[in-house]
Amino acid sequence: MFSEGVRVKIVYLQLSIWWLDAIFTLTPNFSLSLYSDLFCLGNMIISHKYRFIFIKTIKTAGTSIETWLSPHCGSDDVFTPIVPPEVDHQARNHDGYRNHMSAWQIRRIVEPDIWNGYFKFCVERNPWDKTVSDFCMANDRAGSRYQFADYFRRGRFCSSWELYTDEDGSLLVDRVLLYEQLNQHLGEVFLQLGIPWQGQLNVWAKSGYRTNRKPYQEWYTQEQAAVVSKVFAHEIRAFEYAF
Repeated sequence: MFSEGVRVKIVYLQLSIWWLDAIFTLTPNFSLSLYSDLFCLGNMIISHKYRFIFIKTIKTAGTSIETWLSPHCGSDDVFTPIVPPEVDHQARNHDGYRNHMSAWQIRRIVEPDIWNGYFKFCVERNPWDKTVSDFCMANDRAGSRYQFADYFRRGRFCSSWELYTDEDGSLLVDRVLLYEQLNQHLGEVFLQLGIPWQGQLNVWAKSGYRTNRKPYQEWYTQEQAAVVSKVFAHEIRAFEYAF
């Protein structure tokens, strides 16, 4: 009955109404958590044209990468919807797939030759920088009514570790790109896959929420920085991140 674009907008409207109701009826801490959870869902791409699987992680330019890749990939490729929608992104062929799918869940539903034969990658980011970014987006969408300390009181964080590892903590992807070297790492992967690349992503979706550009270290108390160290211990150890 409705086109794909209209269906995505209807879902976005339903989620928005749900959030507006929640923000006035739930406790402040849970409201902030709810908003972050609703709009930080992990999406994914399966490209048969270029033989890759992209697993979207949280606050790592994943929406920008999806949007950039959408017109370059084939009509038979799988793109799950983005909420809220991006103009240049076309969701397609995503029946049977859903938001927030981890690598091991994707492995269970795709053909073995696709999982074993396609290049699998995702992006990770400095956890302290990532946490600030996650707070800024959630707070902006909640009307800028919270403090950074509220984010910590809720006790839920934006780790993506379980999206691209198995239960033993082993990587299920062929490569984890680093957000801090994103253009370089994307260039290396796209060259390997044969995707045309001009050296710059030049798409920065969902990037306008962090208006205070002070260094991420200045956001933290010593206690808050220690909490992030504990929550993101796997990422910090695997990718040698430091505060």
